[in-house]
Amino acid sequence: MCTLPTSTEAVVFDCDGLLVDTEACWTVAEAAIFAAHGHPFGPEQKALVIGRTVEAAGEAMAQYLGRPDAGAELAAELVERVRKELSRGVTALPGATELVRACRAAVPIAVASNSPRELLDTALWSAGLSDCFTHSFAADEVRFPKPAPELYLTACEALGATPKRSVAFEDSATGIASARAAGLYVAVVPSLPGANLDHDWLGTSLAEPELRDWARKLGEGTVR
Repeated sequence: MCTLPTSTEAVVFDCDGLLVDTEACWTVAEAAIFAAHGHPFGPEQKALVIGRTVEAAGEAMAQYLGRPDAGAELAAELVERVRKELSRGVTALPGATELVRACRAAVPIAVASNSPRELLDTALWSAGLSDCFTHSFAADEVRFPKPAPELYLTACEALGATPKRSVAFEDSATGIASARAAGLYVAVVPSLPGANLDHDWLGTSLAEPELRDWARKLGEGTVR
């Protein structure tokens, strides 16, 4: 039994690592930067940057690599490397397209991403999801991106939905913190195995049968 409410007014999705298989692109880029500074890149290092904005990831890498003044430089390098990786093409993660379409048939949906607009649009387009969303919001379009609540609050406002009656789909602690602060229910499919993440629903894939069942019932009892 899925613990998410079927009386949901709106559904807001994260993008990277949740809808689209872009984390591999980010990991390749991040690992290359760490390697260039003589450092390995594993789960500990990935946890420092996953879900963060490019700017925040740059600052985190700068601190870790002992170059505290190089945050902006590393962030710019990260964007360039990710752009190169995305140009090779990415795909939607299992169940993502089907779940997005099922939700869209019942309630308003949006994307709220901590990526800059350029990379968000590229990822959605490459995965064939661009046409599924009329509303999407990127980190460089708000004053305070995730983990602050602004992205989710902005999305709910645009969709005409009450945050406490909306559901966020996330994969990282940073995104979960943002959705929680905004007041949404949170469904989680972790990008990092073994991560202990706050959630209302937790699964291993967007293709899980209970999510499909929930989506079919979505909107029941909603007064609009």
